[in-house]
Amino acid sequence: MSAELLTPHVDQPVASAPARSPRIASRVWAWAWPKALALVMVVGLWQLVVWSGWRPEYVLPGPAAVFGELGQMVQTERFWQAVATTLRRALTGFAFALVLGTAMGLLVARVRPLRLAIGSLITGLQTMPSIAWFPLAILLFGFSESAIFFVVVLGAAPSIANGVISGIDHIPPQFLRLGRVLGARGFSMYRFIIGPAILPAYVSGLNQGWAFAWRSLMAGELLVIIAQRPALGTQLEFARQFNKASVLLATMIAILVVGMVVDGFFSAGSRMLRRRRGLAIDD
Repeated sequence: MSAELLTPHVDQPVASAPARSPRIASRVWAWAWPKALALVMVVGLWQLVVWSGWRPEYVLPGPAAVFGELGQMVQTERFWQAVATTLRRALTGFAFALVLGTAMGLLVARVRPLRLAIGSLITGLQTMPSIAWFPLAILLFGFSESAIFFVVVLGAAPSIANGVISGIDHIPPQFLRLGRVLGARGFSMYRFIIGPAILPAYVSGLNQGWAFAWRSLMAGELLVIIAQRPALGTQLEFARQFNKASVLLATMIAILVVGMVVDGFFSAGSRMLRRRRGLAIDD
C-alpha cells in the first residue's frame, strides 16, 4: 500500500481572512459618501452663485475665502473659548430642561386634572418662537447669563415634556395590567414598565429638545452680549456689525458643525436603542 493511504488524513484548518475590516470599511464608506456628495453639491452651488455676480464678493465671499478664514479661526485660542462658552451654556440649560421637562411630562401624563389644565399649554410653549421670550427675559434678568439660560430652558423643556407625555399615552394597556399582576407598584412600575416603554418617544423628545435649545441659545447670544465672554453667537453678531462676511460665514459653518456633532450622539443613541429592541438590522 502507498504511503499516502497509510498516513492518517487530518483536516487542515482553513485560514479565513478577517472579515471585519472590509465590513467596517464598507460601513464607513456607506456613511461617508452621501455626506461627501452633499458637501460637494452645496459648495459647487455656492461657487456658482458667487461666479454669477448676484452679490459682490465682499458681501458673499466664495468657499475658498470662507474655508480659509475658518482654518485660521480654529487656530486661535479665542475661537475655542467661544466654543467652550457656547457649549457650556447649551449643556447647562439642556440639563436643567431635561429634569424640568421630564418631571412636568410625568405629572401631566399621570394626573388628569393637571393634564386638562396645562396639557395644551405645553404644546403652545413648544410652538412659540424662542426669540419671542427674549424681551421678557431681558426685562426680568437684564443682559446676563440668566436671560440666556431662561430662554434655553423654555425652548427645550416643552419638547422633552411632550416626548414623555406621548410615550406614556402610547403604552399598550396590556403592559400596565401585566405590571400590576406581577406586583409592580409606584416606583417599580415606572422603573420596569413605564420607563422602558416610553424610552423611544423620550429619546425623540430629547433630540427635539436639544434642537430647540441650540436654536434658542444662538438667538440669545446674538441679542445678549456679555463683556469678556466670547461665544459663537456673539462672534457672529460682531462679524455682521463690522461687515466681515467671510468671518460671519465661517462662524455659521462652525455653529452648524457643532450642532451636527451633538445631534450625532443622539442619533447614535437612538440607533443603539432600536438595535437592542430588534428594530434595526445590521447589514
